[in-house]
Amino acid sequence: MQWNPIIDSKQIEAIKAASFTKPQLILKHSTTCSISKMALARLERADTPNNIDFHYLDLLNYRYISKEIAEGFDVSHESPQVLLIKNGNCVYDESHGGIQMEEIEEQAVQA
Repeated sequence: MQWNPIIDSKQIEAIKAASFTKPQLILKHSTTCSISKMALARLERADTPNNIDFHYLDLLNYRYISKEIAEGFDVSHESPQVLLIKNGNCVYDESHGGIQMEEIEEQAVQA
């Protein structure tokens, strides 16, 4: 799986723009949380769909970007959390044990 690290808040606008041609997934991950590590491992073990770009945010180092993501996409902050972005909007978000690649793929192909 190819993760694109988010290290600058300017990348959020680029992710929004890219979402008009291909769904974009943001994983908000806490490197010290066992549940977050489990969610990350579950995603990395799954078959990686080619129709989604995957972005990774380290919450401990970039908390301010996490806040911008929550505000910009009008979602509550959780960790771990995935947000699926299509056409500039968050069309799906899930957290903790609910993070499943199969569900992400299903949501990515819906209109």
